[in-house]
Amino acid sequence: MNPTVDVHEAKTKFSRLLEQAHAGQEIILAKAGKPYARLMPLAPPLSRRQPGRLEGRVGDEFFEPLPDDELDAWKRCCW
Repeated sequence: MNPTVDVHEAKTKFSRLLEQAHAGQEIILAKAGKPYARLMPLAPPLSRRQPGRLEGRVGDEFFEPLPDDELDAWKRCCW
């Protein structure tokens, strides 16, 4: 269960609460005894794009022009 901390207490222990959140713990901040906000760790950064990681998965047919009927369907739908 996530600990609930009153706003007044959070002000005095903010650095410690930040360290706990950074370590992965979610902390609920309460105002007048009611949950008000959530202090939680940031999501890990997305991995960097890596050129060539789909090599061998996409064949030459992927780059061929679309048939006219399919192009017409796209034009009707989206333009």
